[in-house]
Amino acid sequence: MSTRKAYPTDPSDAEWEIIMPYFPPNSREGRPRVHPYREIVCAIFYLLKTGCQWEMLPQEFPHWKTVYHYYRLWRWNGLWQRIYEALHQKVRVKAGRNPQPSAGIIDSQSVKTTEVGGIRGYDAGKKVNGRKRHLLVDTLGFPIVVKVQAANIQDRDGAIEVLATAENKCRTLKLVWADGGYSGKLVEWVAGMFDFELEIVKRTDDIKGFKVQPRRWVVERTHAWIGRNRRMAKEYERLPQHSEANIYISMIRLALKRLSKLSP
Repeated sequence: MSTRKAYPTDPSDAEWEIIMPYFPPNSREGRPRVHPYREIVCAIFYLLKTGCQWEMLPQEFPHWKTVYHYYRLWRWNGLWQRIYEALHQKVRVKAGRNPQPSAGIIDSQSVKTTEVGGIRGYDAGKKVNGRKRHLLVDTLGFPIVVKVQAANIQDRDGAIEVLATAENKCRTLKLVWADGGYSGKLVEWVAGMFDFELEIVKRTDDIKGFKVQPRRWVVERTHAWIGRNRRMAKEYERLPQHSEANIYISMIRLALKRLSKLSP
């Protein structure tokens, strides 16, 4: 363990024992690695939670360029997504569920972008100029599919990419709930194309006052979980793939907490 100052974002020993096997072993060829993977991960967790700039990482961590190198490498080779998906299955099993979900909820959230550039668009309904985080989550609230799109893409159009990905990666999926923004021809299209059903959860307009739509709260809670990380308050990343990686890392942190608490 490092002798540096400990931060609340550091994974505990129990959490690190869970995640450590997913990182590549030391190579016998080339220059030996200077910094332990654990310190790299601690720095990335810190940046995600606090929202600081890469250059502003505390000096106790490895140099920010080193941290950023591994962050990009693990995004490029899909490691963040693989770690998340492995932990997701473990969370489901610990919760008494099957490793692969049979039902999900789809929803999107439009988030403002900064001046970094990259794809963006104007969501007239939400009055947001930025990007759309499109999620398909299981009934526990853990994402099955993550897509970051321009905010001007209609939910029905953006859902095609999300649901097509779900069909390829989650063959056990049988039912997806969605709100009225996904109604119309999309329901028939899904029925003709995929092995699962898209069910629209209608509003209960006859009930006065505020009422949370059935199932909708699950995915809205997921967006709230992600938003607890200050790096996710806006879209700071130029590449949408980096934004997707940040969502996976956010959920890795949550999954580790769930697994370490549930472990005997």
